[in-house]
Amino acid sequence: MSGNVIILGAKGRFRRAAMAAYQQAGWRVRSLVRGVPEDPRHVIGDALDGDTVIMAAKDSDLIINALNPPYPLWRRELPRLTRSVIAAARATGAAVMLPGNVYNYGAGMPENLREHTPHLPTTRKGRLRVEMEAAYAQADGVRTIVLRAGDFIERETTGNWFDSQITKNLAKGGVMYPGPLDRVHAWAYLADMARAMAALAGKRDDFSRFEDFGFPGYNLTGQALIDAIGRVAGRELGIKSLPWPLLRLLGLVMPQMREVAEMA
Repeated sequence: MSGNVIILGAKGRFRRAAMAAYQQAGWRVRSLVRGVPEDPRHVIGDALDGDTVIMAAKDSDLIINALNPPYPLWRRELPRLTRSVIAAARATGAAVMLPGNVYNYGAGMPENLREHTPHLPTTRKGRLRVEMEAAYAQADGVRTIVLRAGDFIERETTGNWFDSQITKNLAKGGVMYPGPLDRVHAWAYLADMARAMAALAGKRDDFSRFEDFGFPGYNLTGQALIDAIGRVAGRELGIKSLPWPLLRLLGLVMPQMREVAEMA
């Protein structure tokens, strides 16, 4: 089952993969952007404005909320974005899809995370994500599907952890890893995740009104990931750790660093 889909967050890293996946699955795809459109499939507008989102979603069967404001703006903007999308879904009858993350689970989580693992967030951003998803779950008349994944890996340089931090100095023979090397971390190859989301969208009428799916992706210790990078690079790599104390110190004057440091 396909139809018309509009993607909010058109300049984000998830947008590009989602547009390709949904087009390949036979959907007619548009996206909402601010400023001058780069593509005739883009619609100009501000996703924080409910009326704008309702107009942009006209005739849509599906709304993908891929918007991800800068960390320091989450408290102010996430509730507004959520209200806009819910209003548009109610007005148009469109289903909503959300790329979810693992912030909801919090620290001290079990070894294996599943759809029914309790959400016990221990960070501000985790609590905001739980509040956001709860708003969709409680929105009468709105069908919502969350596909939850770990950090993104993709072919292009887009500023995610993998390309902006871990492999930034690969050409010089070094990598940076932000956590313990013996701890498992979840990674999602973005194109695969987008295709999975498009497949779920095609089955949306078979699901309950609110569904939460986990995307398995690749689950690797830091050392296993670095060993794999070394094999591809054909060399032994030096490993540096992320200076979390410095990030916390910078966070005293830089809101973005404060928010990053909270996720250590």
